[in-house]
Amino acid sequence: MWTPTPETLASTKTALSVAASLAATAVLLRSTVNDLIPDSVYNYFNSNFRNLSKRLSSHLTIIIEEHDGLTANQMFDAANVYVGSKQKSSAQRIKVHKPLKEEHLQVNIDKNQEFYDCYKGIKLKWVLVSMQNNNISLHNKRDSHNNASFHRVEVRHFELIFHKKHRDTVLGSYLRHVLHEAEEIREGKKTLKLHTIDYNGTDYWNSIVLNHPATFDTVAMEPEMKVQLLEDLCMFLDRKEYYKRVGKAWKRGYLLYGPPGTGKSSLIAAMANYLNFDIYDMDFREVQCNSDLRRLLIGMGSRSILVIEDIDCSVKLQNREVDNNGEDEDKVTLSGLLNFIDGLWSSCGDERIIIFTTNYKDRLDPALLRPGRMDMHIHMSYCSFSGFKILATNYLGIQNHPLFEDIEGLLHKVNVTPAEVAGELMKSDNTDSAVKGLINFLQCKQTGTTTP
Repeated sequence: MWTPTPETLASTKTALSVAASLAATAVLLRSTVNDLIPDSVYNYFNSNFRNLSKRLSSHLTIIIEEHDGLTANQMFDAANVYVGSKQKSSAQRIKVHKPLKEEHLQVNIDKNQEFYDCYKGIKLKWVLVSMQNNNISLHNKRDSHNNASFHRVEVRHFELIFHKKHRDTVLGSYLRHVLHEAEEIREGKKTLKLHTIDYNGTDYWNSIVLNHPATFDTVAMEPEMKVQLLEDLCMFLDRKEYYKRVGKAWKRGYLLYGPPGTGKSSLIAAMANYLNFDIYDMDFREVQCNSDLRRLLIGMGSRSILVIEDIDCSVKLQNREVDNNGEDEDKVTLSGLLNFIDGLWSSCGDERIIIFTTNYKDRLDPALLRPGRMDMHIHMSYCSFSGFKILATNYLGIQNHPLFEDIEGLLHKVNVTPAEVAGELMKSDNTDSAVKGLINFLQCKQTGTTTP
């Protein structure tokens, strides 16, 4: 066993004493420098030292901000999805969220956490940076008489750090790889959303899960019109290069018109389910002015359906002559709506479908209806016998019945909506009772008497 000699102990004490003295001197010197050197001079040299360190560093940092002006940064969204999907068990902290009615958990990197990736032998480090700022925001023109309200805004960005020599590879292919991977992940887990106007949101929209069961098989409409619509939708999806070649925005407009209860909303849901497109439901009574229209359009995602229901009565649009009085920005005008549909602002996004619904087509300005705005007009009429057979299959699980001939004869004489027929078929779980109840309803409607 080794035993230190008196000389060794003395040497150790001396070394410790010298170290303590140097530490105390450094603290004193730093305090003296802080007292004698002005903050501006100290900050100047400190900033230049940091800049020099950065120039001498062999690493490059790419900043990917969450928003680019008014619009969301597609690269940030893709990075959030990509990094979240690659989280490993070694991660110290992650964010997990399960939206209502969705099957999949959403896993994201938490703020100030690091994630390391490898691409073609290149080592890359991702860091999500988050800061809180007090921003002044005027949410709504209806609140303009109040003072601007303060609200906490989280400002986020990703930092992507790698060796400078790989700059071209990262910018040329790695970021495209992240975009592609994120798109595949989203498509595999996509849950349809219904978006509504929310002026408190960063893009004026808020969303909930769209869980509507309607399909083209369940919608009660004329078979010929259904086939025509499906063919038109399929052609639209396959025409990306065509729209680019002819110099037009990749969008399509549909007008659904007919009496209330004829299935216009169900058809919209069926279109969304068929295309796997989100729905943006715009209540024009909530839109304050033309500038809001532009902001709402910018906030929409691609591969989506914009719906404006009851366009004839949702807002009293000014005519185009009145629009030219110089006050366009203070109200919603017809010119603003037309620009919204097919003006320059309509090109802010791809694969968009615009749907207007109305109970009274003749009340609409012809300028709204021409091709390029409303490309296809679909008449949602009263229930026909073919529509009834679809409803009978949906609600009763039958395709034929001895009383169907009587129902066909009555439907030729009586105007009844699919919603009314469906309501009668739902009144009984017994097939015979439901069919007889519908016949009784149609007979009473024909004679103008009240259903007993």
